[in-house]
Amino acid sequence: MDLPSTPSSAASGEIGLSESASPPLADPSLWPSLVATLGGRWLALWLGSFGLLVVSLGTGLSGLAWLAAWVLLGLSGWQLLPSLLKNLGAEGVGQLLAWLGFLAALVVFVMLSDVFGQMEQWLGSFGWDAVGALGEVFGAAGQILIAILAAYIAWQQYVISRELTIQQNLITQQQTIDAYFEGISGLVLSPDGQLDDWPLERAIAEGRTAAIMNGVDRYGKAKILRFLSMANLLSPLRRDEHLGRPILDGSGGYQRDRLNGTRVVNLRTILERTDLSKTELRGIDFSDISLEGANLSECDLSYCNFSSADLRAANLQKSDLHKAFLFAGSPETATPGHPKRKPNFKTGEFTGALIQGANFQQVKRLSDEQRYYLCAWGGAQTRATVPGGCQGIPDRLSGSLNPLSEGIITEKPEN
Repeated sequence: MDLPSTPSSAASGEIGLSESASPPLADPSLWPSLVATLGGRWLALWLGSFGLLVVSLGTGLSGLAWLAAWVLLGLSGWQLLPSLLKNLGAEGVGQLLAWLGFLAALVVFVMLSDVFGQMEQWLGSFGWDAVGALGEVFGAAGQILIAILAAYIAWQQYVISRELTIQQNLITQQQTIDAYFEGISGLVLSPDGQLDDWPLERAIAEGRTAAIMNGVDRYGKAKILRFLSMANLLSPLRRDEHLGRPILDGSGGYQRDRLNGTRVVNLRTILERTDLSKTELRGIDFSDISLEGANLSECDLSYCNFSSADLRAANLQKSDLHKAFLFAGSPETATPGHPKRKPNFKTGEFTGALIQGANFQQVKRLSDEQRYYLCAWGGAQTRATVPGGCQGIPDRLSGSLNPLSEGIITEKPEN
């Protein structure tokens, strides 16, 4: 629906057309309003001063040019001051005048004090050869600093790359250990979760264990040992005499048989001279395992079973031996184990660990019974490392006190 045009809209349209047709100053009707705004005298002074400035500059009359410039400056300021007061306010105009005064005073100070002349004179008397040499020194120093910075950046990149490599290796190692756990579990367990290990399966499990022990670090080895021990795969289990399967103990576990039992995984000599320092080995069954020359320093060996284990020349410095099982029976009657002698777990004969030449310096939470056994069967070298000393405890490993004087104590146990 078309709306009717009103006279006001038509008039505004005519005004817009007339304004766009010619410039504002070209319209003669605007001059009376301009004269009324500025005043006739002010307009005449402004035009006359401007014309005088142009004429004086054209004819080279500097005096007249200065006079015309000052008059124009005064007229401009007189006309601009009310507008500034209206737009900026009295406070804003005051700040503007203060800044103008500061800049003018600074320019006058510089001109009167001849700062540029003094700087030119000082620069002219300066030894530029020395400046050039100094610049070369600074340039060389800058190059050295840049080289040092580049070396630092390269070193940081190497450190970051090494950390990433270590992290990646740890992730890969953990994945390998997890795959080993799954493989051993699937190999020796039946579908219903019971142990179902046959001789070939036990041999494969031992082979896998021996292979992975050489491919992981000490912390990975500790994880594998904890897994095997907590799963009763390192302990000798009583077997069915007909089928050879493990026998349940009636309380949700398997019966252990220290005399005639068979282990699922027999480590034998796999851990000899192995570095297991600063690892968590609490409660692991090391019975009948050879740890000769192994580094067990600063380990948590509490509640570990070292019955008939070979600890000769092993380093147990600063380890925790709280309630570690080193022998059975009484320390006065216990003797180190031997493969050709049947252990007696009542008297302790042939049930103890072989500890000749082992280092027990600064071991923690060592009981009196453990200390007696270490002093009695450790030999001169081991006795010197036992905390608390061995005063009053006989050295049963030497002389006529040794019940194994025929020399079989130094033989390596066979499993």
